[in-house]
Amino acid sequence: MALVRDATPSDPVVPSPASTDPSPAVPAGFTSIPVVDLGRWQQGAGERARLADDVRRICHEVGFFTVEGHGVDDAFLERYFTTLRAFFALDEADKACIDKANSPHFRGWERVGSELTGGRIDYREQLDVSSEHPPYPIGVGPEYLRLDGPNQWLPESALPGFRATVTEFFARMDVLAHRIMAVIATGLGLPERYFAEMFGERPHSLAKLISYPPTPPGEAGVNPHHDAGFLTILAQHGVGGLQALSPDGVWVDVEPRPGAFVINTGEMLQELSGNYVVAATHQVITSEARFSSAYFHGPDLRTRLDPLPLEPRFADAVAASARHAGAGFMARRSELIEGVDGIAGRRGAGVYGRQLWNYYARSYPANMARHYGDPTG
Repeated sequence: MALVRDATPSDPVVPSPASTDPSPAVPAGFTSIPVVDLGRWQQGAGERARLADDVRRICHEVGFFTVEGHGVDDAFLERYFTTLRAFFALDEADKACIDKANSPHFRGWERVGSELTGGRIDYREQLDVSSEHPPYPIGVGPEYLRLDGPNQWLPESALPGFRATVTEFFARMDVLAHRIMAVIATGLGLPERYFAEMFGERPHSLAKLISYPPTPPGEAGVNPHHDAGFLTILAQHGVGGLQALSPDGVWVDVEPRPGAFVINTGEMLQELSGNYVVAATHQVITSEARFSSAYFHGPDLRTRLDPLPLEPRFADAVAASARHAGAGFMARRSELIEGVDGIAGRRGAGVYGRQLWNYYARSYPANMARHYGDPTG
């Protein structure tokens, strides 16, 4: 029973009545991605409650939605994508001075084909940046704490204003993510600031600036996967290719909408919610050059992923849905070597930093081995 009507690019956004029942029958599938007007959060207590309920149901049933009314102006997005395109147009030698292979914190630029997803090559070029905190002492344990540290940045003379623009994008996405977290917390019956307070003193988010060439036949720009963080905010620039996997096994196009962001849920929220919100499986296959930026919102690396204090009816909803009860996680590298499917991992990570460490170990085994030894784990 969908409470927000799926919308095509020409559809209006349709709010729905609030409900206190978290366990309606989950639909067999969806055919397009719901659109949410986040401006409703500013329209009084009643509308806030209805918006929170809408978003909860979307996260439970779909795991993807497009958000409008978010407060990020179009002029900034155009300036940002102009800067992003200018970066990828640089000579390879200029970009290689910040090669990710040189960063023990997995920050920097990488060539097409450098990342693996589910053991398969991804056909995209990208630059990764993360929250910058002072690195912990050398040899600190647990090992995932070694992911904190500096980004790699181009010299200012190579692309004036690039660092400032990317830093501004990161900061704007952080603000938007916290607003969406407040909506999700409210929908789950938690205090509005529950997740913000849980995120700790050194929140660790990351962003990918991505350039996709046309996808080779039989391959993917990025292969089917879940995201590791709490939620992902994606900015698409006019060209589609992103697809979400419906519960009935159909790939559904996530069409770009001018000035809007795509939101999807990640494995951190899946583990916290006891599978009430499952990480949304998605991939990218594009027939033409495509630019996008994905921001992955995450907490302090030390944050434990213990069950949220949810009412029993949420667990009842999971038990009533084979899709939710049986949802897996991204396989660890050791599981991939055993032949486990990339999105059929047997267990969560328990701690957010461990979840990120597992991601880097399976996606960048050569980089992991270069800096830390055997990546199997």
